[in-house]
Amino acid sequence: MLLLVYSLNFLDRQILGILAHPIKAELRLSDTQLGALGGIAFALLYSTLAVPLAIVADGTSRSWVVTGSLAVWSGFTALCGLATGFWQLFAFRVGVGVGEAGGVAPSYAMISDSFPPERRARALAIYSLGVPLGLAAGALLGGTLAKAVDWRTAFIAAGAAGLVLAPIFRWVVREPVRRATPVRMPVGAVFAILARKPSFWLLGFAAASSSLCGYGLAFWVPSVLVRSLGFDLGQVGQFVGSLLLIGGSAGVLAGGWLGDRLGARDRGWFARLPALAWMVTVPLFAGGLLVDSPTLAWALFLVPHGLNILWLGPVTTAIQHLVPAEMRATASASFLLINNLVGLGLGALSDAMTVRFGADALRYAAVGTLGFYLVAALLGLLAVRPLRRDWWVEDGVTARGSP
Repeated sequence: MLLLVYSLNFLDRQILGILAHPIKAELRLSDTQLGALGGIAFALLYSTLAVPLAIVADGTSRSWVVTGSLAVWSGFTALCGLATGFWQLFAFRVGVGVGEAGGVAPSYAMISDSFPPERRARALAIYSLGVPLGLAAGALLGGTLAKAVDWRTAFIAAGAAGLVLAPIFRWVVREPVRRATPVRMPVGAVFAILARKPSFWLLGFAAASSSLCGYGLAFWVPSVLVRSLGFDLGQVGQFVGSLLLIGGSAGVLAGGWLGDRLGARDRGWFARLPALAWMVTVPLFAGGLLVDSPTLAWALFLVPHGLNILWLGPVTTAIQHLVPAEMRATASASFLLINNLVGLGLGALSDAMTVRFGADALRYAAVGTLGFYLVAALLGLLAVRPLRRDWWVEDGVTARGSP
C-alpha cells in the first residue's frame, strides 16, 4: 500500500512535465513559468513542511499522517485541471507540495520498523519503486489522456485516483509495531545529532545535486522530445514510460540488493555505490540528449534511467541509521529538506539560451545540468569514511567502523 501511495506521489509530479506542451500553449506560458510550476511551486512548502509533519508522525500515528497527505495532494492535483492561468495553477501546485510533504518520511520510518537492518535497503528499494512506476504511469496516463481528451482530464483523473485510495489505505494499513515507544522528540534533539555527523550533510547534498538533475530531466525531457525530435504526446508517453518501467525499476531494485549485500561487509558502500552510479550516468545521458535518432536515444537513455535513481535504497537506508528509531521520520524529513531545496531553474536557463540555440535550447540546457551528477558522485565518495563512524547501531551505540 505504501508503494501504491508513493507511485501516485510521483505520478502527480510527472504528469505536469508530460502535459507541459499543451499547458504552455493554452495558458501562454514561458519556459521560465513552466520551470516555476515544476520546481519552486512544488518545492516551496514540500521541503519545509516535511519536517513538522514528520515530527507529528514520530509522536502520533504515521499511517494517519500518510492518509491525510494523500487526500490533500490528490485534491490539489485534481484542481490543477481547473486552472485558467499561471498564478492559479501555481497555487494548486503549491497545494500538491503541501500534501506530499507528509507522505515520504513517515513511510520510510514505518518500513524501517517493519524490517531488520540487514534487509532494510531491499525493503526501502521496493518502496522506492514508486518513483519509476509513478513517473512511468504519469507519462503513459498523461500522454494518453491528453491525446484522447485534453490535459485537464489527465489532472482530474490522477487526482481522483488518490482521493479514492485514501480511505482504503487507512482501512488496510495499520501502524507497525515500533521498535521504540512513540514520543514527541524535540526537533532540536534530532537536529543536534544529525548536525554533528558529516555523513548526513555529505549524503544530503549529494542527493540534492542528483535530484537537481533528476527532477529537471524528468520535467523537461518530454518537451525536448517534442521540440527536437518531433514526438507527439502519445509517443512521448510511450518513450518515457518504457524507459522508467524497464531501466528505472531495475536500477532501484539493484540499488537495494547491492546495498544490503555490500553494506553488510562495509557500511561505506551505502555511499560508494551511488557515487559510482552517478559517474556512469553523465556520458550516457549526454549522448541520449544530443542524438537525433529516437531509437539510439532510447538505447542511450535506458541505463542512466536506472543508475540515476539507484541511490534511493542505499542512501535512505543510511539516513535511517544515523539516529535512534524514534527519530527516523524526522531525520528522513531533514534529509528530504536538503534534497528538495535545489534550484530547479532549467526553464530560466532555457529561456536565456533560446536566442543562441533556438528550438534546441532545452536540449543544451539539459546537458548543461549533468555536471551536478559529478558533484553528487564526489560528495558520495567523501561520505564513505564518515558514514562508517556515524552509523547508529540498534542498541543505541554509535558504530565505529564496519560490523
